[in-house]
Amino acid sequence: MSPQSDPGAPSRPADHIDSAEQDPGETPITQPKLGLAGWLRFAWRQLTSMRTALLLLLLLAIAAVPGSLVPQRSSDPNGVTQYFNDNAGLAPILDGFQMFDVYTSAWFSAIYLLLFVSLIGCIIPRTKHHFEALRARPPRTPARLSRLAGYTERALPEGDTAAAAIDSAAKQLRQAGYRVERYELRGVPSVSAERGYLRETGNLVFHSALVGVLVAVGFGGGFGFSGQRVIVEGQTFVNTLAAFDSFNPGRFFTDTWLTPYRLSLENLDAVYETRNQEAIGQPLDFTAHVTVQGQGEDAEERTVKVNEPLYTHGTDVYLLGNGYAPTITVKNAEGEVVFTDAVPFLPQDANLTSIGVVKVPDGMPEQLGMVGFFYPTQTELTSGAYTSSYPDLILPVLTLNVYEGDLGIDEGTPTSVYTLDTSTLTQLSGGDTGVDSIELKPGETVELPNGLGTVTFEDVTPGAAPAADSASDADADSDGNTDADAADRNYAQSVSRFASFDIHHDPTQMWVLAFAALILGGLLVSLFVPRRRLWVKAVTKPGGSVVLEYAALARGDDPGLADAVTAFADKHAGPAAADGTAGAIEKSST
Repeated sequence: MSPQSDPGAPSRPADHIDSAEQDPGETPITQPKLGLAGWLRFAWRQLTSMRTALLLLLLLAIAAVPGSLVPQRSSDPNGVTQYFNDNAGLAPILDGFQMFDVYTSAWFSAIYLLLFVSLIGCIIPRTKHHFEALRARPPRTPARLSRLAGYTERALPEGDTAAAAIDSAAKQLRQAGYRVERYELRGVPSVSAERGYLRETGNLVFHSALVGVLVAVGFGGGFGFSGQRVIVEGQTFVNTLAAFDSFNPGRFFTDTWLTPYRLSLENLDAVYETRNQEAIGQPLDFTAHVTVQGQGEDAEERTVKVNEPLYTHGTDVYLLGNGYAPTITVKNAEGEVVFTDAVPFLPQDANLTSIGVVKVPDGMPEQLGMVGFFYPTQTELTSGAYTSSYPDLILPVLTLNVYEGDLGIDEGTPTSVYTLDTSTLTQLSGGDTGVDSIELKPGETVELPNGLGTVTFEDVTPGAAPAADSASDADADSDGNTDADAADRNYAQSVSRFASFDIHHDPTQMWVLAFAALILGGLLVSLFVPRRRLWVKAVTKPGGSVVLEYAALARGDDPGLADAVTAFADKHAGPAAADGTAGAIEKSST
């Protein structure tokens, strides 16, 4: 609709055309065509806008959330395996979306790279503009200072000239950190001052350091590594590729860069809540006491806690988890030892009810597999099933279901030591076999089904007596105590514990720390340093008197601007007079 057809419409140019509705016979509007270059320029401007950078930063934070909801192959490969076992239907779907490799996934990398490009595209032109602004002169003094915020007037100090007062103001402003430029227009002297460019500098430092963090994290991911190892008390780990349970190197990392050293787990201390009845059994502290020794170095005793990693030989050693590792010995029918080892059992609940697998590939008529459940403090439920009621060793019990057949390890296909494929095995005890599961306490020995041999739950307490056979379980020991009495003994050291360590190497840790400090510093500067321009002008009134005008302008919100102008005016020309005379007037504009 043209403006002539609507008399009440605001005034518009005579050639204004409303594109939504045109009068018949009017020349149609032809929009310019952007073309390929135009669209590319438009897309680049949208990508490099600060709004897009903030949106991408928010998306990156949201995209990182799934990495904390499901286990990641890079940090917890055993947890991924367990997740697949517990969620056989959901896990493959999540794996299709790379949910177990979030931080190396295609969609996370796309957001990461777009954010990187967007930040660089924002920083370069802003840096150029900021550098030019730093070299430019402060702007000329406005003709009407009374229109600006914080405007106030002061009488010219007695004995001063207008030029001398302006020179004095310029000196004081320069001492206060302002960039100063003196102007004189039509015989009216004034000084223009500005400060706060450090605010934009801090903003640029913040965004540049953010790019630095992205570069450092990417560089560290390419040249670093992360590996996991489960170590049982008394065992030793050597920092070589073959010693890791799982190893995730960066794209450019080679195993020749590994610094050889030994890490021995001496013992693991666990402290649980015992006083608060509402939180009995809650873990309070885990401490892994380790011994570290490099090539040509003396052994050094160190500790690793959950939130206190150990830094040694260029790697950070994190304590991820812990549990029990019952020492199990299997003998065949001839009494020969065919298996003996401390087997890590994976905790299934907060009270450390744990499950583990024993695989005996040789020494038996057929390969033997056992699925075991370990209960640190064995309790029987109303259903008859066992569970653990406390995570510490009060009444430890180990139960085993025995399987016989092909373990599937002869073909050379990698299999998890924490799982047992029972599809090709024959169950000999437990379940529907009619044979009770094997039940053991530390130090006890029980015969295997079908006369295959015996299995012993070793008591690793220092100085413990040798394990007794099941046939003599009812006999009294050398002190005259029966096994029923022995069940009440202290089991605090009868079962070994294991610790799960994450060994991480990142060559850019110090760079990330430095950039993070710059991010914090730049952010604080950009938030708390005000950007201000302040002017002082000597004006001759119609009556011939000379007054000094003060006013300022802020870039953005600056609640203290008016007070800053008043404070400078008081310092320069003295406080405003109380009588309200024309020579000493103070007012502020909106």
